[in-house]
Amino acid sequence: MVKNAIGIDIGGTGIKAALVDVNSGALESERIRVETPEGGMPSDIALAVAELINQLKDSEDHSAVGICFPAVVQDGFTRSAANVSEDWIGLDAESLFADALKRRVHVLNDADAAGIAEMRFGAGRGAKGLTIMTTLGTGIGTALFYDSQLIPNAELGHIEIDGVDYETMASYAAMERDHLSFPDWALRLNRFYQELERLLSPDLFIVGGGISKKHDSFLPLLELRTKIIAAETRNAAGIIGAASLAAQIFRG
Repeated sequence: MVKNAIGIDIGGTGIKAALVDVNSGALESERIRVETPEGGMPSDIALAVAELINQLKDSEDHSAVGICFPAVVQDGFTRSAANVSEDWIGLDAESLFADALKRRVHVLNDADAAGIAEMRFGAGRGAKGLTIMTTLGTGIGTALFYDSQLIPNAELGHIEIDGVDYETMASYAAMERDHLSFPDWALRLNRFYQELERLLSPDLFIVGGGISKKHDSFLPLLELRTKIIAAETRNAAGIIGAASLAAQIFRG
């Protein structure tokens, strides 16, 4: 059984990596980071990931690599692209990374990876019914789980509310852009989560992203029927979830 795997979290501004103990979800190495290459071209990002893995201590002993990426991912192909080159759309990303890294690679959506980390090692452990993981950052990432099983590639941050793509109003980036206080931002978040309640009747919301460390400043201000709690794996969620799923797929 695979005990460790490498997790890679690719974003529009940075690429992070670490070795993960997939039984506990703990990081087995220092988390290292490089800037995402300007333009976000596939070949440049693949090269940056290869160089990042080479910096990981003992990385040569762990061939399974999980990579989470800001896109809808189906059968290893990236079907969209957020904050990276449009050349990713329709690309066989799994083969690209496997060729560049000379390792077994599994690619998945970044919010799905964060959700997997929370459901296996964080706030969602043992959750029944419908859990919606949301990541508040540049946009709003979402991941759906029913009885802890992933329903992949949910893009609920893009639902239209009041005539707009609502992540442009309720993301953490929107809070910073519009210089909102936490109470003012909470009003927008409340509108978003209430719409998800209306459409899906979830049993639990989990809120991740870097700002979740300040959850006491905004979660208590929300008026929802559904229980809403802060994520526990925070900024390491994508790395942990991607590595965990890769180890599961390539176990043996």
